Amino acid sequence: MEMKIRWAAGLVCGTLMVFGCNLAGAIQTDSASPDLPQSTPESQDAVPESRPAPAEMEAGQAISGARLQPEDFTYLGAFRLPGGDDLPRTFAYGGNAMTFNPDGDPAGAADGFPGSLFVTGHDRIPYGDLPDGDQVAEVSIPVPLAGKNLETMNTAEFLQDFKNIAANVFTELDEIPKVGMVYLNREETGPLIHLAWGEHLQPQDQASHAWFSPDLSNPRVQGFWFIGWQDLYSVNGYMFEIPDEWARAHTGGRVLATGRMRDGGQGGMGPVILAYRPWLEDGSPMPTGTHLDEVPLLLYEKSSNTEEITRCMQGYQHPDEWEGGAWLTTEGGKSAVLFAGTKATGNKYWYGYVNPTGADQVCVDAHVTDYPTCRLADGSICPASDRGGCCSEDSGGCISMRGWWSNRFDTQFILYDPDDLARVAAGEMETWQPQPYASMDIDEHLLLSPPEWEIQMVGSGDQRRYRIGDVAFDRVSGLLYVLEQYADGAKPLVHVWQIK
Repeated sequence: MEMKIRWAAGLVCGTLMVFGCNLAGAIQTDSASPDLPQSTPESQDAVPESRPAPAEMEAGQAISGARLQPEDFTYLGAFRLPGGDDLPRTFAYGGNAMTFNPDGDPAGAADGFPGSLFVTGHDRIPYGDLPDGDQVAEVSIPVPLAGKNLETMNTAEFLQDFKNIAANVFTELDEIPKVGMVYLNREETGPLIHLAWGEHLQPQDQASHAWFSPDLSNPRVQGFWFIGWQDLYSVNGYMFEIPDEWARAHTGGRVLATGRMRDGGQGGMGPVILAYRPWLEDGSPMPTGTHLDEVPLLLYEKSSNTEEITRCMQGYQHPDEWEGGAWLTTEGGKSAVLFAGTKATGNKYWYGYVNPTGADQVCVDAHVTDYPTCRLADGSICPASDRGGCCSEDSGGCISMRGWWSNRFDTQFILYDPDDLARVAAGEMETWQPQPYASMDIDEHLLLSPPEWEIQMVGSGDQRRYRIGDVAFDRVSGLLYVLEQYADGAKPLVHVWQIK
């Protein structure tokens, strides 16, 4: 059958092009109480002020112990996801969100890979083409095998088949959906899957967060909350759990992390972490429409606020995409906050198309004239010879989808120090000051072989975009699960790392 792609053709990003990164400057902080204060509206165009944590911390004091290092990661291999290609109950064009369930598949623990994974299937498509996409299924975790031969890899099994858990909710958010999930079994609430939902061109009046039951036959979706008064471009792309002890010390017990980092920098020029908690003391959900009190732990400047790349992640480029995050800890006391994604690493980046003459050449959208559409990696404007476009009829037209491109992309893990985030929560650092202390290129483990019919959209070779989907972490076993997009035909593949 002919698969329908999840992306909207020719979608305009609509963001500002900005200059080279500058970490100078300061933002005022306040001393508001972190113990679930009442949120009040603030300008959504302002970088939020950081809030102090309930436990004071002396400057330089270590909180989390030793940092995880790249040598603490051991690649174990990969496995395939089950099922066919029948829309919408398929993993093809899926993997928008994934979370680990430590309580799942108890019979499968003997192989050393306990628990299960909840994974979203084929994305919704707008205009009524696939309104029931992004269904959720639960699958087992087979033993991952190293190598790049799909035929020799193990395949997961369905524990719960696809269910349209979001039927009749988030109905206006269907154009390139952005979805996050995290499984959390708390004494106050019992087991729940917390949910974030948005879309590529994000309306600011649609609530972004909810929860549902892990029993997919009766999901009972509840919630529909906002994360404070944050710009919704910053909140609804991924989710993960904050360790309980750390959350009690620094975020007033807010153990859920949510954020989003989309290309163009509208939600922030780097990954975002906002800590929140959506339940009352008795475990019942906050009222629908509540602007939940949040603690920003990581939030860079937004490109919609400035024509300079300032207060950003070092090395930032507009085509960057961080699609998954996890708060990693080990029994030995090491920790890190990880983001996984597709990092633009070329010497130039631009809004437009792939140049048919090669990755070393740019191809801007010449019809966009209200902001610079091409920059060097240092943020300076490309020479005039790069800004004329390349999609004329004489050249054969455009050979790719329009979007943010770079001369080169790499698949990376980046690691942040939780101690830096604790200092942000305490008001000792600004939300834009923490920087990754290590990065890992993981391309050697990926297949990087998208279907031929999708190369126009995702690119190929050095210019392959959209390499990584969501990630999930088994804290007890130290296992990190990472989705590679378009690796098994149109399906994602699950890669596994052991972390010690």
